[in-house]
Amino acid sequence: MRVVCRVGDVADGCVKRVELDGYAPLAVFNIGERYYVTDDTCTHVDASLAEGTIEGDVVTCPFHRGRFHIPSGKVVSRPPKCDLRTYVVEVLGDEVVIVE
Repeated sequence: MRVVCRVGDVADGCVKRVELDGYAPLAVFNIGERYYVTDDTCTHVDASLAEGTIEGDVVTCPFHRGRFHIPSGKVVSRPPKCDLRTYVVEVLGDEVVIVE
């Protein structure tokens, strides 16, 4: 398991970009007090999804408005054609961890 951040680091309805050794930049989302971790970089162009907008459980890329379903990483609307990589996450105490 790898600690990604603390629970208090990401407010409900928000996202935080995290860099960990051995991983591409990650986006940690808090949606209704549930935590999700995906790769932070849009699969269409080199843009940080942590700089995008969140509506419900969908994040919109700040560059070309491509949209991804946060829990699954699936493309909701184009231009992206490839889904985001997602990670299995657990909350242990006050830490958000990736289960490896």
